Order: sequence, then C-alpha cells, then structure tokens
Amino acid sequence: MYLLLCVSTLIQELSELPSSFDRLILMVIDGLPAEFILGKDGDHPKKAFVEAMPYTQTLLSTGVAVGFHAKAAPPTVTMPCLKAMVSGAIPGYLDVVYNFNTQALQDDNIIGQLFRTGRKIWMFGDDTWLKLFPGLFTRTDGVSSFFVKDTVEVDRNVSRHLGDELMRDDWDIMILHYLGLDHVGHIGGRKSVLMAPKLKEMDEVIERIHSTSQMQDEDKGRTLLVIVSDHGMTEDGNHGGSSYEETDSLALFIGLKDQMHGLAGQQSITVDQVDIAPTLAALFNVPIPKNNIGVLIQDTLDFMSEEQQLRAMELNSWQLLSLLQVQLPGMRCINFNKELVVSKCSGSVEKKFCCLYQNAAALHRSWVSKKMSMSNRRKDYIRAAAAYHEFLKTASEWLARRVTDKPVGLLALGVSAMLLSSVILLGLLFHLNKAVSIEGEANLLKRESRPHLRGLDEFFIVVATVGHAISMGSSSMVEEEQYNWHFLTSTLCLLLLREALQVFPAVRMQHPSHNERAGCQFYSVLALIISGRIMRGWHQGGVNWTNLPDISKWLELRGNEYVKYTQIVAFVLVMSLGLFALSLIWKRIKEVLAIMFSLLVPGLLVLKHVIEFQDNTVTSSGSGATLSAQKIYTTLMIISVGTIVAFPWFVLTKKNKNSSSCSISSSTSVPSNAIMKVLLHEIRDSLYVIGWALLLCWCLVQLLLQQPVSSMPISILLFQIYLIMLYSSTTGPPYKQWVEVSTLYYLGMVGHYSMGNSNALATIDVAGAFIGTSSYSTLVSGILMFMITYASPMLFLLSILVHISVKDVSVALQGSDSRQLLKAMLGFPCLVPLGLNSVLLAAYTIVLLLMRNHLFVWSVFSPKFLYVAAATVCIDVGVFIVAATVTYAYAIIASTGKPKGQQA
Repeated sequence: MYLLLCVSTLIQELSELPSSFDRLILMVIDGLPAEFILGKDGDHPKKAFVEAMPYTQTLLSTGVAVGFHAKAAPPTVTMPCLKAMVSGAIPGYLDVVYNFNTQALQDDNIIGQLFRTGRKIWMFGDDTWLKLFPGLFTRTDGVSSFFVKDTVEVDRNVSRHLGDELMRDDWDIMILHYLGLDHVGHIGGRKSVLMAPKLKEMDEVIERIHSTSQMQDEDKGRTLLVIVSDHGMTEDGNHGGSSYEETDSLALFIGLKDQMHGLAGQQSITVDQVDIAPTLAALFNVPIPKNNIGVLIQDTLDFMSEEQQLRAMELNSWQLLSLLQVQLPGMRCINFNKELVVSKCSGSVEKKFCCLYQNAAALHRSWVSKKMSMSNRRKDYIRAAAAYHEFLKTASEWLARRVTDKPVGLLALGVSAMLLSSVILLGLLFHLNKAVSIEGEANLLKRESRPHLRGLDEFFIVVATVGHAISMGSSSMVEEEQYNWHFLTSTLCLLLLREALQVFPAVRMQHPSHNERAGCQFYSVLALIISGRIMRGWHQGGVNWTNLPDISKWLELRGNEYVKYTQIVAFVLVMSLGLFALSLIWKRIKEVLAIMFSLLVPGLLVLKHVIEFQDNTVTSSGSGATLSAQKIYTTLMIISVGTIVAFPWFVLTKKNKNSSSCSISSSTSVPSNAIMKVLLHEIRDSLYVIGWALLLCWCLVQLLLQQPVSSMPISILLFQIYLIMLYSSTTGPPYKQWVEVSTLYYLGMVGHYSMGNSNALATIDVAGAFIGTSSYSTLVSGILMFMITYASPMLFLLSILVHISVKDVSVALQGSDSRQLLKAMLGFPCLVPLGLNSVLLAAYTIVLLLMRNHLFVWSVFSPKFLYVAAATVCIDVGVFIVAATVTYAYAIIASTGKPKGQQA
C-alpha cells in the first residue's frame, strides 16, 4: 500500500496536476443512444424521452450535468466500444468476432492505471468487464451480456448492490454496467413498449446515485458520476454498423461543478468515444494510456485553473507526439525556439505535425513567462489552448486513419490461394460439363429445335456472376446488394420463361404427349416470378431506403394480432406443402407415412409455441417457452438424423424383398447397366424423402427462430423450391443441370435479403439466438444466430437433395461404374455452389485489398467481407451435408445391388 501511495504521489508531482476527484462512478447504459438524452441536430429530445428521464433532464437544464454525443467507431458492439473508452485506441475490426469470446485486454488502459495507483475498483453488471480486466476488481457481480431475452434480472442484479455499496467508504471506483435497455432494443426496437419504463428505471438509478453522492461528498471526498453508453441502436434495436443511430453513444458528466451555467443547454457537442480515456486520466491524475489517440474533452476541464488546463493539454500532446514518432520514424521535432515564433504549418506530414506542436508549445511558454494584465493573459491562454487543440485534433484524426496495420503481403498471398481454388473449381466444372452428356432420348425437345436459345441462360449466368463480382467495388452496390440479386434472379427466371413459351409449339408438333410437361415448365416459372415479387416487397432491406414502406411494416402497423395470423397461415402452408410433396411417393414406399406422421409432432409443437409464447414485440423468457423450444429442437434433430440414417435401410429392405424371387443382385443375365439404373431409381427415391424431410424440419426451426413478421417468407421460399423442382423434373435428363443448380443458388441469395438481412451487422437477429436457451453459451447462441441469418441459403442448399432425386441421370451412365454414377449425381450439385461462391469470395477479397484505404473500409467493405466469409462457411456446410447424404444413401442401397464380381 505504501508503494502504491508513493506511485500516486510521484505521478502527481510529475504531472503537476492535482486529482480533481476522489471517487468515480462509471455507469454504462448499454445501447443508449445519446439522442434519447441530448436530442439530435440541436433539437431537444422527444417528449416521451424527456418524460421518461425527468431527473436527468433537470441536471442538464440546470448545468449540473454536461453531456456529449460520443461518436463510436465501428464495429459498434460492446467489447470493442469498451476498449475504445478505457484505452483511447480504436480496436481492430475483427473484435466484432471476439466480442462473443472476450479475452483479457493487453493494451494500456485507464482501468489499469487507476488500479496501479492503489485505487480499489468494484464492478457490477456485464461480465465483459471481468473478462477484459481479470484480477483488477475487488468486488464483482457479473451477468451475461448476451442473454438478450432477459430485460429485468440483468439490471436488478446491478441495482440490488447500490443500497449497501454507496454507503461504504472502502472503494474508489465503481463500475455499473446496465444491459436491460440494449436487450429491450434487440427484442422490440426503439419504439418497444418496454423502452419508456426502462429509461425511467435508469433515471431513478441516476437520481439515487447522484443524491447519495452529494450527501457524502464532504465526508468521503468528491465523487464524479460519468454516464456513458457503448453504442446506440437502429430503429429495429440492433447495432454493429456505422450509421448515425448506431454510433451515437453518450458521455454525460455529473459532478464536475455544482453549477456550470456556461454549458447548460449546449447538448449537441460531439466528441469521439476515444476522448473519454484521456479525459478521465486528466480528471483523476493518472497517466494517459500510451496507445490513446483521443483528445481531452476541453469543456470538462472548465472548473480547473488555466494553468492546469494547459498542462493537461500539454501532457495529451506529448502522448500523441510519441505515437506520431512511432508511426513516422523520420519525424524529429527539435530546435525548439526560446522566443515566441508562431509560423504557418505546411510541407510534409512530419514537418506539419512538428510545426503544429511547436506553435502550441511556444504559445504555452509565452503564457507562462509573461506577466501582464488579466485581459491580455486571457487572450494568450485562448491562443495557446486553440493551438494545442489544433495539434491534438489533427494528430488524432491522422492516427485514427493509420490505426490498423494492413499486411499487404499476407493479403496478396490469401488472394492468390483463393484465385487458385476458383480456377480449380471452374476447371472441374468445365471438364464435367464436357464429360456428362446432355443428350438423351427423354429430352422434351431435340436441341436442333431451339438453336436460337442454345446457351442463352448459360451465357447470362456467366456474365451475371462476373458483373456482380465487379459491382462489389462500389460501396453503394455493397450497401444495396439486394437489388442486384433481385434483378439477376428475375432476369434469369424471365429467360427460363421465354424458353418455356417457345417450347409449346415445338412440343405440340413433335411430342404431343409432352404437352402437360411443357405446361408445367411454363406455369412453374411464372409462379416463381410472382412469388419472387412478393418476396421483394416483404422487407425493404439495404441501408439507404429501409424507411420505405413494405409488407412487414404494414403488418406491424396493423398490430400483433395480424402478425400472429400470418404466422399461423405460414405454418399451415409449410406443413401442407411439405406433407403433400412427401405423399407423392408413399404409394411406392409405404414407410414414408411413418415420416409424415413423425413430422406432425414437431409441427404441432411449433404451432403451440407460436400461439402461446411468440409475440412481435416481446420475447418470452419464461421456463415454459424455453422448455417448449428445447423439445422442438430435440424432436427435429431426432427426425432429421433418423431419416438420413434409417430411410436408406428401409429402401434396401424393400429392394431385397422385391428382388428375392428374381435374384437381380446375383444374376449374370441382367445387363449391368440395367442394374445401375434400378439402383439409381432407388437412390433417387431415398434422396427425395430425405430431402423433403430435411426441408420441412429446417422450415419448422426457422418458424421458431425468425422474427414473427418473417414467418410468411419461409413458406414462400419452400413454395419456390417446390416450383423449381417441378421445373427440373420436366426438363428431362441432365439438360443444363448446372443452370438449374445456379438458379437455386440465386434464389437462396434473394431469399437471404428478402428475410430482412443486409450487409450491415445491425440486421443480425441477436434476440432469436437465445430462444430455447436457459443460460448463455457462446457456441449454442452462435450456431442459432448463424442458422437465423443464413436460413434461406441453407434451405436452398438442402433442396439440392430433392433436385438430385428428380433429375434422371441414367443417360449419363456409361457402364456400371459406381464412380460414374456418383459423379453424375454429385458433380453439378456440389461444384456449382462451390464454384460460384469461390468466384465471389476471391473477387471481394481483391476488392477489399484495393479498398483498404477507402473512407468506407470499416463501415461498408469490412462488414461485407465478414458476411462473405460466413456465406462461404454456409456453402461448405450445405455442400458437405448433400455430398455425405448422397454418398451414404448410395453406399447402403448399393451394398447388395452390385453384380457378382463387383461386390466388395
């Protein structure tokens, strides 16, 4: 203790500044936009917010409190923003990933500085603090920050300590991190019915702390109450991006002075979030964190003497100057003039920074040395303070742009590897397209009958893929990417419709018996276009036009009752379509009935959960809702895995019974090619049932996890899958199969944006990731969040199993080689999604490399890259499921289906 006291005294002597306060209460209200307290664009806050926080507004209006809009740097999630506040450094962008698995903060920070000077620190609230600063807190009570369906206990666990802890005198720093308001936002958005009561609760906490601190100041020293928020929130209550609503965090200082009339009403001052760290360091006389790029908030130092204010700015300037010298090794600020010489700063970056600093230092020395009238001294002080501020702001902005190291060599190596993988996948696709014959007697139309259509859709997909990759070089196209996918998919469907229209006359002349199949092609594509237009209007996605009306907003305005009816209708459509598709095969395979009845169980459980627990504005956190969701997860998992594992054995058993009399498997008189065709037919039946069972299970999971207003798009997506399967089954043998798989890929991406997703992190549904969880688990919540975000792409990837089952690839078989069969079945369905994704991944990585110094690199291009990387994981997982399922089904069914001499 004596050593710590000596350290504190030494710091005070060296800094020549007194410690202005004895105790600090840092109150973090997670997700609170400064707009709620301070208004926006010079206007007062909305009446509802003012009425919800009357005590805080009184402190501001009387000048007891001074507030600032503290602009947060993206990504606007809790852990990176806390790092910025305590260290004064802008974290790396990948901290958005580490936010879900926080590690100890290694950078120099204000909490560590306060601890090293012997101050006792207590922390109650978000356990992110405990992970960032292990071992620094004397008393703690942490709660999980990610269990967002809890809006009550997370704050009650903090406030229950206030009564006793505020009366004690054995602490110096108290950190209170309230999470409830952020959770309210995630569940119901800014306009949630829970928002006003939560703001009222926070106002009562502020009143309680401030009143108690005022009574104790004479006995226990001066207490500074600082109220901050880590980030703001969008209208939907989410955050993570760089919009004004997300970056508009709060910094409110209460107790700087009993009356600060000069600042009363000045509630639109904007600072940077990193400015909080050096400001607290100056107020509590500890060293500024060495990696800080923030600037002292000068308006918080007005109670200090002019000498102390200039000294604080001088210390801040020294600290930033040392960072500049690290970034600019050639920078040497020497030859300080003893006399007052203020020059105009120009030239290289190094010379400009040295000049700005030397001007401020010279004016400071002049102010110290001269003895003049108070009026002249005040003018010199203002000049010196302005010079320091100019240097600090210029240095801070330059360092902020240089904060992230970009290893171009490693990035180029990664791009090369991605390009190589793209070339390999595209080469395999080209080879497969040549190897697999697209001619067959079952074709609806001979190729000679439509020479003018030959290759038009293939050419469009190639051009569309290249064009889409190039468009990613525009920040606006990245922000509004959904329009690109809607346009490309609609155009592709129109090309398919044009082909179907021109098929009619030729079919009637050459194949009158195929009129019905040609009609199915036409009507299925037409219905696909209509359903796509409905999906386009369901959510107004993107960044710039989210305020425009759409179907989802209309439903929300109509009230929760309409949303509930929509959920029920969506459930009925999903179950009806899924069971109808399965019933098409039950006459040949009676075991399908067992699967259909088993799927009714989780279906009814989902319907019961939707009716009892789901609400459009509030997420239930009761044990009943959690148990219900867990039952649904378990049932669906058992049915999915059980169908994949068991159904091929049912088919095998049936095959053995049917072939026992004729002994196909042991006969040498039956052509091996005929045996392979029989085997193919049985595998297709198996994959058809497995595919539809998985699709129905996935849709039921999404009806449980997605926001209630997004339930109808789930049924529309399943209907689109049925339409594309109807179209694929009527185009004959593997004619243009890679075009059909590409269409599935396009529809999956369109559905992704139609479900309300975008390339901004703020649209990630965090609330749904805790449905069915009784406690926070990074792994479980991460998986659920991934499932919610990539519901549509994964749904269409799983539909590839059904697509394989409806395509007759027997004409591509040459002999009875099993490898030929697997290649014919898995070639295009696996290589097309991987190939398309590899092109987009490589192209966007190149874009990110070229745009690494772009103004929007952190707000637009970096979030998009995270989405591209996550989409790659989704594609890989989906293709693996398809490949593993097909291979497993083939291995089981073919185990007794090979001619003698070929059995293993």
